[in-house]
Amino acid sequence: MSDDERLPPRPAWRTDFPVERAEAQHVNRREFAKYLVLVSGGFAAGSGMIAIKDDLVAQPELPEGGARLCGIDELPVGASLPFVVPGTNVPAFVVRLDEATYRAYETKCTHLSCAVFYAPESGRIECPCHNGAFDARSGAVLQGPPPRGLRRFAVEVRGGDLVLTGEERS
Repeated sequence: MSDDERLPPRPAWRTDFPVERAEAQHVNRREFAKYLVLVSGGFAAGSGMIAIKDDLVAQPELPEGGARLCGIDELPVGASLPFVVPGTNVPAFVVRLDEATYRAYETKCTHLSCAVFYAPESGRIECPCHNGAFDARSGAVLQGPPPRGLRRFAVEVRGGDLVLTGEERS
């Protein structure tokens, strides 16, 4: 008896569809290319929406005359005070560098949006995630991977109060 005679008869559909199960699990080049085009298109559309978001969405404005942050006597030299930019959910902080110098920055690192903090002992704003550092006077990058300086807000002293007056554009 030959080997072919000992095997059960082959179903008719196997003749019409000669694909083995293992081969059916593989993705061919055409299917893979379709998947890549679809995913790339999704990424491109998402990136485009993020890029034009600031132009399409109206940015909230501060109240006329600015927003009070604190009294100048509430913020000692070398200290920082966290706050949320009024009308937004943007976290920020204000730093008193010396008797008359105040700076306010958004608390997000420009590298991967980790929270930054003011380190008074070094006089720098530091990002603990990837060892990034910013100048406390200008917000410029001093070290690490951040591609640009911190977003800076304008503050001024009015009477005995520290007032947020807007965003400084670089």
